[in-house]
Amino acid sequence: MSDKSIKKVVLAYSGGLDTSVILKWLQNEYACEVVTFTADLGQGEELEPVRGKAQAAGVRDEHIFIDDLREEFVRDYVFPMFRANAVYEGQYLLGTSIARPLISKRQIEIAHEVGADAVAHGATGKGNDQVRFELGYYALDPDIKVIAPWREWDLTSRTKLIEFAEAHQISVPRDKRGEAPFSTDANLLHTSSEGKVLEDPWEETPDYVYSRTDHPEDAPDTPEYIEIDFEKGDAVAINGEAMSPATLLAALNDYGKRHGIGRLDLVENRFVGMKSRGMYETPGGTILLTAHRGIEQITLDSGAMHLKDELMPKYAELIYNGLWFSPEREMLQAAIDHSQQQVTGTVRLKLYKGGVHLVGRKADVRFNLYSQDVVTFEDDAGKYDQRDAEGFIKLNALRLRLLGQRLRLKK
Repeated sequence: MSDKSIKKVVLAYSGGLDTSVILKWLQNEYACEVVTFTADLGQGEELEPVRGKAQAAGVRDEHIFIDDLREEFVRDYVFPMFRANAVYEGQYLLGTSIARPLISKRQIEIAHEVGADAVAHGATGKGNDQVRFELGYYALDPDIKVIAPWREWDLTSRTKLIEFAEAHQISVPRDKRGEAPFSTDANLLHTSSEGKVLEDPWEETPDYVYSRTDHPEDAPDTPEYIEIDFEKGDAVAINGEAMSPATLLAALNDYGKRHGIGRLDLVENRFVGMKSRGMYETPGGTILLTAHRGIEQITLDSGAMHLKDELMPKYAELIYNGLWFSPEREMLQAAIDHSQQQVTGTVRLKLYKGGVHLVGRKADVRFNLYSQDVVTFEDDAGKYDQRDAEGFIKLNALRLRLLGQRLRLKK
C-alpha cells in the first residue's frame, strides 16, 4: 500500500524508459506531485529533451530541475577518489559508484527547497544503486521518506515495463538494432552496460555495446605522447595547458577514446550478494590512474605509499557500497589527502592501441624524493656506503637465524 501522506516527491529522473514509467506510476499510485531532478554529470547527451518529457508527463516547469554538476562531480568526488588510487576488486574504477553520493546530496537539497515529503529513485531491488542512493539520503536527512518502485510494483520484468509504457503512451527507446536497449549508465568518468547479451559471462562483449572508446585494433598506428601536471595529488594541466577538473577529464576521455583505452569486462561481487557481469569504459580515468601513480612514485614516501596501498581496498569498498558520507570514509580521506601535500610534478605517458604506458616523471627539488646520485650504479661520491647494508641485513635476519637454529636442534 502506498503512503497517502506523501504529497510531493523528488524523483531522480533521466528521461529514459525506467524513470519515465516511474514518473507516471508515482502519479497514479501515490496521487502525488512529482518533482524531477536530472543531474548533468557529463553523460555526453543533450539533456534539454528531458525537460520536454517531464512537461509532457504533467510536471510543472518550476518542478523540473536540470543541474550542471560536472565541475563539482570531478572536483569533489572523482579527484578525491583518484588521490586514493581507488580500484574495486583489482579492476573497477568505480565510475557509477562515485556519482551516486552527489546525486543523493542534490536530490535531498531539492526536496528541502520544494518542501517534498519523499524522494524516489529508479534503481532495481537487485542492484547496488538502491543501497547507494538510500544510504546517501538517510545520511543527509535521517527522516526522509524513500520510494523505491522496483521494490513495490508488479512490473517485475523489462517486458512488463515496456507494456506499461506502451499502455500509457510513453515512448520506448530503441538501440541501433531496433531493440529495447541493455541497461547503461554514463557520466564524465565512465559508461557502464549491463543486461541482455552481457548476462552470459562466457560470451564476448559485442562491438555495438561500446560507446566511449574506439576499438584498440582500429586505434592509430603511431603512439601519442602526453604530459600531465599534478599539484597536491590532483591533475591540473595537460601538455602545459591549465584546465578545470571537468575540462581536464573530458580531454583525457578524448585521448582515451581515440586510442581505445579503458575497456573492462568484469564479473563483480555486488554488495547485495550476487555476482554480476558488466562492461565498463573509463578512458580518461584509466589514463589518470596511471599518471597519478606515476607522480607518486617520485614524490611520496615509501611508508606513506605502502600504507595507502593497504588502505585503498577498504576505501574502494566503502565507495562501492555507498558509504561516501560515512565517518570511516571521511577518516580515510583525511589521511589520503594529507599524503598528497607533496605530490606535485609532471608525468609523461605513451598512448597506444588500448594501452597507457608511463614513460617519464619529474618533480621540482622541493617535492622530489628520487636521488639519482644515491641510486646510481656509477661512482656515488660516498653518498651511500654499501658496507652499511651488512648490519642492516644481519639485524633483519636475526629472527630467521634463531628460527633456523631452533629447527636444527629439534632434529
